[in-house]
Amino acid sequence: MAPESAAPARSAAPAPADWPVPVTGWGRTSASSARLLRPRSYEDAAETVRGWALPGARGGIPRGLGRAHGDAAQSAGGAVLDMTALNRVHVIDVATGTLLTDAGVSLARLAEVLLPHGWFLPVSPGSGQVTVGGAIGADVHGLGHRAAGSFARHLLSLELLTADGEVRTVPRGTPLFDATTGGLGLTGAVLTATLRLLRVETSLLTVETERAPDLDDLLHRMSTSAPPRRYEAAWIDLLARGRSTGRAALLRADHLPARELPSRARRAAAALGPGQGPYPPRQLAPGPLGLRATGAWQGLRLRTLPRAGTHRLCELDAFFHPRETPRPRHRGGLIRYECLLPYEAQETLERLVRRLARRGCPAPLALLRRFGEGDPGWLSFAAPGWSLCLDLPARLPGLGAFLDRLDEEVAAAGGRVRLAEDARLRPDLLAAMYPRLTEFRELRRTLDPRGLFASDLSRRLDL
Repeated sequence: MAPESAAPARSAAPAPADWPVPVTGWGRTSASSARLLRPRSYEDAAETVRGWALPGARGGIPRGLGRAHGDAAQSAGGAVLDMTALNRVHVIDVATGTLLTDAGVSLARLAEVLLPHGWFLPVSPGSGQVTVGGAIGADVHGLGHRAAGSFARHLLSLELLTADGEVRTVPRGTPLFDATTGGLGLTGAVLTATLRLLRVETSLLTVETERAPDLDDLLHRMSTSAPPRRYEAAWIDLLARGRSTGRAALLRADHLPARELPSRARRAAAALGPGQGPYPPRQLAPGPLGLRATGAWQGLRLRTLPRAGTHRLCELDAFFHPRETPRPRHRGGLIRYECLLPYEAQETLERLVRRLARRGCPAPLALLRRFGEGDPGWLSFAAPGWSLCLDLPARLPGLGAFLDRLDEEVAAAGGRVRLAEDARLRPDLLAAMYPRLTEFRELRRTLDPRGLFASDLSRRLDL
């Protein structure tokens, strides 16, 4: 057992802000005001939640580091429970690869702690500045879903602070576990989590990069890749049109075994360090000109990549978190649109990409991935199919109506939009996208009959 010594500071009270403060998602859209509370202990958190049951209280929602783009961690007129002071790593069992940690610890911090022991997180999303609780509430996925699934697949149990102010131990395989993983904080606040880890020998990946000249070629390469790699994703140039529509950089990667390193390098092979990821460049200056300049530069880089794969070594941090940039500053903010389409609906995916290209969307991020078997969370996003993730300037003319039409096509094809990043989905499409929605609502009514755990997203979509 390897305990982590750093413990959260303690206080006698949750350090409330008695006046409302503006709160937004990472995309800076749909701001609302709420009281911001930061409990310093489990007891503080429980006392705060019990206070929500008093007359006149509006309840609230737990929040981590605020990396979700939409309104899932906002609660207009209520409270936002900032869980980041609960940030202790309790135990790493280096023999079995299991971890007990507070929910307020970031995934980046966990990677730093775990790598020297030869372990890593099985699922790493696009930002390391996500807390464990946020990863559970969103049931986050990474670049290796076909191999690893979503975050909940590696979660053994959790401790959950529910609306009655009590703490429940929730093992996997129970209805409350399935409602909480992907449940967007609406069943309660996660206090601790027990996770199963991934054994690694070094902090390096071997990465293969190649160019797909158009969408048909890209889908063929991604559908027929052999042997399969643990991580795979394609960065699409959405400004390319005509015969080049869907032009992309395709990345595949695996963890590097120690035996493939020179002996003198093996001792330092488990240290996280900075590095240059094999990605298109970070976005340029804010505003429409900067976005289009970024798209043009990305297109130029894609055209210079070889058709056949090139191999290189890459640090884990540079590979998984190449875009740890300051918060978006685009006027009006950024809308993250992430949808999933079943494999049998590939024609719908092709139609969506071509429509986005014809519209000339200057997307700083356009990412395509293949997903494997889904996990049991009732509102979890992942399922077998194609995942398309876009960042779009919120002030693009006609963007709302354009995305509404995409939503309708996605729902009609048996797909879904990711709720953890959503800021604008129409509630009438929700049941078609999430067939276990009724079960989620019923459990939530039983667990929290007054709806004390509530967010702007849950009110907007009647969750």
